Amino acid sequence: MATEEERRITREGNPAKPQGEAGEQMLSRMNDSHAAVTEWGLSHVSPAPDAAVLDIGCGGGATLRRLAARVPQGHVTGVDYSDVSVDCSRRFNAEAIAAGCMEVVQGSVEALPFADGCFDLITTVESFYFWPQPQENLREVRRVLKKGGTFLLIADIHEDGSLSAETRENIERYHLFNPTKAEFEDLFRKAGFRDISLRTCEGEHWIAVLGLR
Repeated sequence: MATEEERRITREGNPAKPQGEAGEQMLSRMNDSHAAVTEWGLSHVSPAPDAAVLDIGCGGGATLRRLAARVPQGHVTGVDYSDVSVDCSRRFNAEAIAAGCMEVVQGSVEALPFADGCFDLITTVESFYFWPQPQENLREVRRVLKKGGTFLLIADIHEDGSLSAETRENIERYHLFNPTKAEFEDLFRKAGFRDISLRTCEGEHWIAVLGLR
């Protein structure tokens, strides 16, 4: 359960679009607090060592670092529409960026700043809750995915009828979009993804949704 200070930082930092000093503090904390669900989610994909990978809503940059370790001959791109997140991700991954194997750009999932069919793997961790038009945004993700490529969505909650009162308060407070498993599958299918699979973790509310182009 979050402390009152952590709640204050989250409120001021704005999880939908991190801002200011509180946003930086929140992102630093999330790099740690999202570690377990991220590792679990990434265990469901095995990109080629030279894959081109995109992380949407890259936040504090920890997922980018994990992805880079999985594609040592590849290239990793992060995109986030918060300038604070972009700055934090760049600082967190300064060495990889300097080496030319990673870049972090500012942009929105509503209009990703990439050509069609750029990426072998696209991930998003704990950001789908805030996507402004989920169905259309998923189509935009599919646009920049290579044919045969994989999109992996990771979230630490989904609607399963057993969420805690505190979690439900946060869903309402931050206007989180929190589908059921069936709704996730329907969204992916309507966006044009195929071979859709959903994974959950026993004892947690975590979900990983995978779809191929």
